[in-house]
Amino acid sequence: MIDATAVIHPSAIIEAGAVIGAGVQIHPFCIIGSHVSIGEGTVLKSHVVVNGHTCIGKNNTLWSFTSVGEVNQDRKYTGEPTRVEIGDRNHIRESVTIHRGTTQSNGITRIGNDNLLMVNAHIAHDCVIGNHCILANNATLAGHVSVDDFAIIGGMTAVHQFCIIGSYVMVGGCSGVTQDVPPYVIAQGNHARPFGINIVGLKRHGFSTDALQAIRSAYKILYRSGKTLDTVKPEIARIADLHPEVKPFYDFFARSTRGLIR
Repeated sequence: MIDATAVIHPSAIIEAGAVIGAGVQIHPFCIIGSHVSIGEGTVLKSHVVVNGHTCIGKNNTLWSFTSVGEVNQDRKYTGEPTRVEIGDRNHIRESVTIHRGTTQSNGITRIGNDNLLMVNAHIAHDCVIGNHCILANNATLAGHVSVDDFAIIGGMTAVHQFCIIGSYVMVGGCSGVTQDVPPYVIAQGNHARPFGINIVGLKRHGFSTDALQAIRSAYKILYRSGKTLDTVKPEIARIADLHPEVKPFYDFFARSTRGLIR
């Protein structure tokens, strides 16, 4: 079904069964598969391919040569009807690739709202990206990676499969992330190591001075006390009880499956 207000270039191929919402713009030489749904106001620049069981929300912009919903690169995948789900107001720049999920996970590659995926970023199968994230040019996420809200991943950075990148994290360019990065942390290097708290980013998002001091205290206990994780957990829990901004930092310990960067 194609809404009457959609603007579609004659050279674009829209397979029967695709759902195209109100005000959608589809530029020359795009290809839209039969199981694709595109929400109102979304713009596809030229040569975009959207395939598979893919749902794209409202007011997104996909630049030229982007590929969304294609067969993933997991050799165990045998054509199951897994999905890609993309929220609203995302900017997905040239040559970004976003692959469909696998049955080894929940079957969905999911991207939230208000994200910027820069040129040539790769989102592999079963990744989950939150809201307001930035992936710079050539950032690469392996399968099953989670990126929490407001995280930034620098250009030419690769993230190992199953890693979790916490909220408000800043990962520097040309890094190799092989373990989980707790919220608020700056990480850099290959393999990526912690280099303090993302103070500038937190200030920009309105964190108070008291909150910043509490987060910094929790960071120092974890990374500079020389104590084991099990030893510092109760100390950080006490800080989290007094400062709710520290709670995501403490809760991350239970989420981590690959161990924390050290």
